[in-house]
Amino acid sequence: MPGPRTGLRPASFGAAPAGERLARMRRSPQFADGQFRNPVPTRPLPRGTALSLARTQLSREGRLRRAPVGAVPLHRPAASDWARPPASGLRLTWMGHSSVLAEIDGRRVLFDPVWGERCSPFTWAGPRRLHPVPVGLDALPPLDAVVVSHDHYDHLDMPTVRRLARTDAVFVVPLGIGADLEFWGVPAARIIELDWHESADVASLTLTATPAQHFCGRGLRGPQHTLWASWVVAGPEHRVYHSGDTGYFPGFAEIGAAHGPFDATMIQIGAYSEFWSDIHMTPEEGLRAHQDLGGGTLLPIHWGTFNLAPHPWAEPAERTVAAAYAAGAKVAVPVPGKPFEPADEQVVEPWWRTVAVPPVHGWPSWPPARGTAPSAAPRTASPAN
Repeated sequence: MPGPRTGLRPASFGAAPAGERLARMRRSPQFADGQFRNPVPTRPLPRGTALSLARTQLSREGRLRRAPVGAVPLHRPAASDWARPPASGLRLTWMGHSSVLAEIDGRRVLFDPVWGERCSPFTWAGPRRLHPVPVGLDALPPLDAVVVSHDHYDHLDMPTVRRLARTDAVFVVPLGIGADLEFWGVPAARIIELDWHESADVASLTLTATPAQHFCGRGLRGPQHTLWASWVVAGPEHRVYHSGDTGYFPGFAEIGAAHGPFDATMIQIGAYSEFWSDIHMTPEEGLRAHQDLGGGTLLPIHWGTFNLAPHPWAEPAERTVAAAYAAGAKVAVPVPGKPFEPADEQVVEPWWRTVAVPPVHGWPSWPPARGTAPSAAPRTASPAN
């Protein structure tokens, strides 16, 4: 396994794809002019936004609202939780941010595992956790597959990968990310790299890389980039969808038609901004994606663990639940670490309110009335992954 640095380059930057791996990337229909492309053209950050971004970042009131004011409630699973199989055959455990353990038809898949203290290439700088991980990696049950959506630090964490490299799990990732995994000690035989619309069978599950509208970026990449993806996991009886990071685009309906309907969807609903609306969804867009996909139960992800945008810390959950109630959609918002079965009735308790700064006009009545339009809260801006 490599040391902490190669020359002046931190090991956390990963490794650039080369050889046949790079050649395969260049053959991809998604690859053009030295990089991967989104299914729909995305707009760059508009010029002249730096001052607006700085003002938002430096706002004292905004900073107070972007973090919890107390200890985030957690559920710490015990070995007995894993020993009891899900009655329905499908159980999900949100560990925080985009990390989710899916127990599906007798198999276990861990999505976007980030157990590190910071989502950063450095241990001394970068966004820090707002709550502890509910369960240590060593306390997880045996995994069949580890799935990564893309190479940003809040989705691909070197310390976590190095720990999981000691297990027997197969890593299933988008094109190019295998170079990072091998560099960090994952055996090549346990790495499967897929292009969009490609599938692999792992332990009686079929894992399919599906399009997403985002981007890549890790360290000082050259002109070659890695692919990003959303994921479909289908078992003999159940199927789930994990969005990774993405903007809203027509591809959700296409994915739903090709691979759905889904018993559960795990959808990114945090770190949104009007300045990068093409690559991150708002909560209302996340619900729309869930509906396009033909989702059963919506699990909101990509919120609550890291401060990556200046919207209030609790706003993603509030807006998602309000939108779901208005649409009559089924939504689950468990505390980090709390397993739940999507087939069960979901009773949403607004636990985040106990540790969040209340809105200026107070919390809305709970639960929101069905048919009530969700709050039209303004979207704010800050660089996010």
